[in-house]
Amino acid sequence: MYAFRHGGATAVGVVGLVRMLPAALITPFVAPLADRFRRERILVWSSLVRLAALGAAGVLAARGPAMAVYALAVCATVAGTLFRPVHSALMPSLCRTATSLAGVNLIRGLLDSAGTFLGPLLAAVALAAGSIPAVFAGAAGALLLAAVALAGLRYEQPPREMPPAPLRPVSDVLEGIRAIAEERNVSLLFGLNAAQTFTRGAVTTLTVVLATEVMHAGDARVGTLTAAIGLGALLGGTAIALAPPRRGLGRLFGVGVALWAGPLVIVGAFPSGGAAFVLYGCIGVGNALVDVGLFTIPPRLIEDRLLARTFTVLESSIALTVALGSIAATIGIDAFGIRGCLVAIGAFAPVLVAVFWRRLRALDTLLDERDVDVAVLREVPMLAVLPMPTIEQLAKCLEKKSVRAGEVIFLQGEAGNTFYVILSGEALVLHGDRVIATLQPGDPFGEIAVLRDVSRTATVRASTDLTVGALRREPFRVAVAGYSKSRNESETLILERLARSAAHETVTLTDSPGR
Repeated sequence: MYAFRHGGATAVGVVGLVRMLPAALITPFVAPLADRFRRERILVWSSLVRLAALGAAGVLAARGPAMAVYALAVCATVAGTLFRPVHSALMPSLCRTATSLAGVNLIRGLLDSAGTFLGPLLAAVALAAGSIPAVFAGAAGALLLAAVALAGLRYEQPPREMPPAPLRPVSDVLEGIRAIAEERNVSLLFGLNAAQTFTRGAVTTLTVVLATEVMHAGDARVGTLTAAIGLGALLGGTAIALAPPRRGLGRLFGVGVALWAGPLVIVGAFPSGGAAFVLYGCIGVGNALVDVGLFTIPPRLIEDRLLARTFTVLESSIALTVALGSIAATIGIDAFGIRGCLVAIGAFAPVLVAVFWRRLRALDTLLDERDVDVAVLREVPMLAVLPMPTIEQLAKCLEKKSVRAGEVIFLQGEAGNTFYVILSGEALVLHGDRVIATLQPGDPFGEIAVLRDVSRTATVRASTDLTVGALRREPFRVAVAGYSKSRNESETLILERLARSAAHETVTLTDSPGR
């Protein structure tokens, strides 16, 4: 609205582009810091920089030069663009399961929706009173609360390379981009999200023009239509929270992308105030569906050490596509009129979702299979305590092998580079010729040699046809040794097994001739 008052619809589009473009270009080179250091500290600094920039913009908005206000808005946007990907990368480390992460993202979505509803509503009141600086001041106050809350966060940080490798901004960014390119399902999600955020950028400009030039409703209607998106997201998120989806997040994400744009086609045909409010609310429901899938699925597919960079690439693409959508709406209004532009932009994302629907369904199948492997690993005490992204990566590395009855899995005294867990069937643990234990589904074995760099302390032989899950040394060792709880659980198990082997060795010596 500040830009609209100083230069009309064209200024809104240009300022949207100028505000987002630096964020899209700068943030990726700063975000790798969050993959090296404590992520909550990055969030605190992001909040403080935004607070200072918006506070100063609020002071200058009253009588200062417009260019200074725009420059401060750019600073706040760059810092804000960094906040969400780092926040998204931090959340999985605070959760133990994908289901809990989905629930957390639902709650975050509800809080975002409440903010998207209440923020513009309060802004509408301030705008109706003619006080743009009050809007800036309110945002700065909220950021102060965020910084204080984040400063008190305590959690166990995921293991990091020690000492950390030299900071290489370009190489670090390229590593994140490669991770996305190699994980085709993440590329699919990010690509469809780009269509959604392009629409979001267009909606920013279209809403201003729709309210002021088609509905002739004034500045406050811009706030109420934007608030309708927040209200729809709040109601949609609440409905999802009451019946949380355990499967099919990929397809729900696709539905959300389609809902973000489809209602614009109807708004273009019937631009009445009441219908527009309801249809904007439907956009909000789509927003709730998008957020749950977009911030729950990638941590299941990408390594934790790359998550901040991955989400920053996402956020940069969001900033870029929002900017492009904003300027495209300005061009589209001039070319097709406001109604024609609404129809054209509204049809884009739903068509893309229809084209890629089969791949979204295949993604859901992959995640269902991953859930089975994660459940198996969760049965192992030393792995059950791991945070969600770590155990997801272990499940991704899990190799399944079939062993016939009577076959030896490994021999006592040989080198050991693999950890195993029984998936089905039974196996015998032998110390020398003595059977000292029977392993059943869910039982782990082979951890002593892997974690302590010693030879196998016993022989394991299949007593029935069985299936085992195998994890190579490096991913298993890094995961277990990297967290205090898993490390303690593994030490307890190792000591128990070594004590049992020692006891059987004592019995063997006692029973031998001459003893």
